[in-house]
Amino acid sequence: MAKRLKDNINSSYFEAANALTSKKARHRIVAYVESYDDIYFWRTVLSEFENDKRYFEVMLPSKGKLSRGKKSVLMTLLKAEPLGKDMIACVDADYDYLMAGATPSSKSILENPYVFHTYVYAIENFQCYAPSLHNVCVSVTLNDHRIFDFREYFRQFSEAIFPLFVWSIMLYRNGNYTKFTITDFNRIADPGGLNISNPATSIANVKRKVFTKINELQRTYPDAKAEYLATKESVKALGVTPQTTYLYIQGHHLFDTIASPMLSKVCNVLRQERQNEISRARAHNTQKRNEMTCYENSLQDIKVMLKKNNGYMASELFRKIQDDIRHYLEG
Repeated sequence: MAKRLKDNINSSYFEAANALTSKKARHRIVAYVESYDDIYFWRTVLSEFENDKRYFEVMLPSKGKLSRGKKSVLMTLLKAEPLGKDMIACVDADYDYLMAGATPSSKSILENPYVFHTYVYAIENFQCYAPSLHNVCVSVTLNDHRIFDFREYFRQFSEAIFPLFVWSIMLYRNGNYTKFTITDFNRIADPGGLNISNPATSIANVKRKVFTKINELQRTYPDAKAEYLATKESVKALGVTPQTTYLYIQGHHLFDTIASPMLSKVCNVLRQERQNEISRARAHNTQKRNEMTCYENSLQDIKVMLKKNNGYMASELFRKIQDDIRHYLEG
């Protein structure tokens, strides 16, 4: 009996449950997501659309199991097409958006009106949205001194990796992804140690690695020029530009390997600046110690604040997701 009830928990179930509630009660729409971190992100997406008539409940696909991730969400929710107006799925785009329907997973995400995706690779890409990173540094260090140009760095980084990124998408679309995997791409798109006083060195390192790999791929696929150029125009039409490619690479790689170490170095300098300022202040030692303790107790963890960063809400891509939700609600 319990299994039969669980099997019937689909959009029709929630629709019937909503019908049984008081006419004055708010309409509930269940939004299933991939992981715990996704709950907060999709809450920021959906909150705008709540009113006195409807609200969203963002949750994992199964409260009784520990299975997580996009595959779990889609396997659970797309089987027998249980989604509907009262139950939606919200997932990371990964490469599925840029596959443009070339794979079964891509087709299921792009063609189902009740599946919503991030457009960028994952929520981590939004959290690392370059125009918002200075604010993350301020929230961590309480120092508003701009000592690093995040926008310019990620513009140059994106321009450096864009040609190779097109190769990656092309090979995933035509089924040759085992010849050049996302892991392979990430290894090349790792800037290495970043000197925040001279970031051009790390960009040059990426350019060198990209140039070497592209030469290798061109030798391996000597007749791929036309397909490459067509893929390049296709990804541009989907919104990827040479200046914003960082938003479409693997999110965990961007978060853990590039953005977090970068913010750590910037924040270390900003912390030291503030501590030196306190040390140089004209005050007696006890007052300085108290001020230093107060400051240090106010400092925040970089990764925690980066995960809580919602500066991406000002981005065009975030508004694109909200447009999709608006269209679904108005349909």
